[in-house]
Amino acid sequence: MSISRRNILLSSTALIATGTAGWLLGASETVDLVSKAQAQNLSDLMEAGPMGDVFLGDENAPVTIIEYASMTCPHCASFHETILPSLKENYIDKGKVKMIFREFPLDPRAYAASMLARCADNDFFFPMIDVLFKQQSVWARAEDPRPPLLQIAKLAGFTQESFEECLKNQELLDNVNSTRKKAAEVYGVSGTPSFFINGEKYSGAISVEGLSEAIDAQL
Repeated sequence: MSISRRNILLSSTALIATGTAGWLLGASETVDLVSKAQAQNLSDLMEAGPMGDVFLGDENAPVTIIEYASMTCPHCASFHETILPSLKENYIDKGKVKMIFREFPLDPRAYAASMLARCADNDFFFPMIDVLFKQQSVWARAEDPRPPLLQIAKLAGFTQESFEECLKNQELLDNVNSTRKKAAEVYGVSGTPSFFINGEKYSGAISVEGLSEAIDAQL
């Protein structure tokens, strides 16, 4: 995907690339039995990109989950609202799982949301991700996404000026794009959400049971 600063929320008429996103996500079909791909080189996969990694849990947990997500992906929003709380309670908070979040934006609005989360203070990163997913239907479908995104950003301490400055940050945009490009070209990520559990790839929406089974197999 080629993206430039001009593409980020160019105007109030900017639309989500629903056709492309729908194809990448497999339309509305849910995949409960995730597909396992050949294990990646874990040391390379674990290497943080230019922005560094943000994660939940114990840094030395025995199981590492890397999630590649797009902020406009409905399956990603569903995972964060319905699956992640259980994962956090049963595995992350108990020191069994380290959960890394990496960006794989599918359209300009997803790039914008990812950039805003990265511009927030570290303590606000995951809370902002949570709010962006919970309010996805508001800002991702709005005729003009700026006002709802700005309201969300203000919860994390943004001003109008810092909001605009973040979205004009070409270096940050390039770094988000670099993370996405490496995921696609090196790790074979083609849609969201995609998960790597101790190096093993799982694609598509995943159930609590399926995720628990995959984690328990690594413990």
